[in-house]
Amino acid sequence: MFTGIITDVGSVRSVIKNGDWRFEFNTSYETTKIDVGASIACSGCCLTVVDRGPGWFAAEVSAETISKTVCSTWETGSLVNFERPLRAGDELGGHIVSGHVDGVATITLIEPEGDSLRFRVKAPEELSSFIASKGSIAVNGVSLTVNEVRDGIFGVNIIPHTRENTTFRSYDVGALVNLEIDLLARYVARLLEKE
Repeated sequence: MFTGIITDVGSVRSVIKNGDWRFEFNTSYETTKIDVGASIACSGCCLTVVDRGPGWFAAEVSAETISKTVCSTWETGSLVNFERPLRAGDELGGHIVSGHVDGVATITLIEPEGDSLRFRVKAPEELSSFIASKGSIAVNGVSLTVNEVRDGIFGVNIIPHTRENTTFRSYDVGALVNLEIDLLARYVARLLEKE
């Protein structure tokens, strides 16, 4: 489990496209303290560390994950948000994030709003009913509060701190992003299906 509070922005060091794809990532994490087999959320995707060295770690990504996330767009130099898993006793500063991406969305607008930037994001149609105004959502692994939702497009404000310390600093209109809907919304919808 994760919180959506990004603790490092790294980059793709290399990509090997075989049956499963192997990504190596540059990171500022102290990799001697990361076990092989540990999980790291990579722009919202929970990936398993399969190898590591000074300043880098590697993960293998299945065809299913490649087909359902923005991992397919990563190339050498692409910026990636990183978060280590939540540990017992850690502060839950964002919201509960599983690292299981629900779909890929598109940034449709970026405009200044005070010192922040207002992003509008078009969600896949099948996810739009799970997104609520003032609810939580994870965009490329970043825990955000939804400002408004209309016709499958939702708005979020990105304050300067978030912009500077996540991959939001590199996005343009048209960029694709991973979405994870709020776990509570998912379970409430599942319960309502059974009624």
